[in-house]
Amino acid sequence: MSTKENAAVSQLLALLEARYALRVLWALRDGHAQTFRLLQDSVGSITPNTLNTRIKELREAGLVSHGGDGYSLTVSGQDLLKRLSDLQAFAGKWQLGQVKKAAAPAPAAPGAAPAAPASSAAGAPASSSPSAPSAPSSSPSSSTPPVDPAN
Repeated sequence: MSTKENAAVSQLLALLEARYALRVLWALRDGHAQTFRLLQDSVGSITPNTLNTRIKELREAGLVSHGGDGYSLTVSGQDLLKRLSDLQAFAGKWQLGQVKKAAAPAPAAPGAAPAAPASSAAGAPASSSPSAPSAPSSSPSSSTPPVDPAN
């Protein structure tokens, strides 16, 4: 990418990184004009001052316009959201991955002692059962630091 292209991307990202800017654009994505109050409700938990500031910035950038019916996306704003439309499909897949990741047990680090059962208190010896191997004792000469069960 050329320096001019990098500058343009950086400038656009700076605009979109502003708090609630993408949410304002996203709220207008359906093509229906929204009044200030409706837009505030659509974005959710945005103060009137912040919404006013974002609308002003997005209007100056040529992404949002104001007409008799309220605020709507300009042709450039529609083009931007069309290019970001894959975001919704990606977000769905990403969220499923996050749920699966959270549900899966964390893999043990190579050479780490097996984790103590969740029901045992920190520092208390794990109950011994015939099928569960006992954890090796850590000694000062060990090359790996002991695993802190609190982490």
